[in-house]
Amino acid sequence: MRMLPNDWEPLYKEILEDFGYDRSYDESSARLLKATMLNSCLLSDEEITIDKKVTIFGGGDCLEKDIKAMAPRGTLIAAGAATSKLKVLGIVPDIVVTDLDGEIGPQIEASRAGAITFLHAHGDNSELIQSYAQEFIGPVVLTTQSRPDNILSNYGGFTDGDRAVCIARHFGAKKILLLGFDFSNPSEKAGTDRKIKAMKLRWAKRIIFDLNDKGTSIEMPR
Repeated sequence: MRMLPNDWEPLYKEILEDFGYDRSYDESSARLLKATMLNSCLLSDEEITIDKKVTIFGGGDCLEKDIKAMAPRGTLIAAGAATSKLKVLGIVPDIVVTDLDGEIGPQIEASRAGAITFLHAHGDNSELIQSYAQEFIGPVVLTTQSRPDNILSNYGGFTDGDRAVCIARHFGAKKILLLGFDFSNPSEKAGTDRKIKAMKLRWAKRIIFDLNDKGTSIEMPR
């Protein structure tokens, strides 16, 4: 099921209220991303194809164990920080969905190796956009969680992981395997508020499962 901007809007308003975020910061960051990447290799929806079967890798501590339990299949999509863990395991993703958080080097390497990167703008990553966005020289899609336009897309989703699921569904995935997703135990990361991380995971779980339609099956190893 595709999540159209009008479907996403009420959820987005709930998220803004829940976290106390200011929409204008999201929109300012989105404008910056668009201005920064206008001369990049921008892809339209029509230029993107994925398999009916998709594996999405999250950055949870369970990732390696999950991969051993269930072999990845179909189009391989890394949610941001998971890319560095996949590099250690010798897995190169076909797609990276990122807000430029976490270890950025492997994400840039994946782009240079030909991975499609869905670059996301939100209220507190403008400095990361300025520092790293132009390093992604492979094909890119620019995303926002606010108003889309002819350059900025909005497929729905709040965190890299659930946004990757929304993207997979948008492009026709029928079977989605989630590896490295742990909605109960946030992984430790320097500078991250554990309470906020737990709130984000609750939203991610809601977006992935509660908003899933019966035409798409979602599997996890546990």
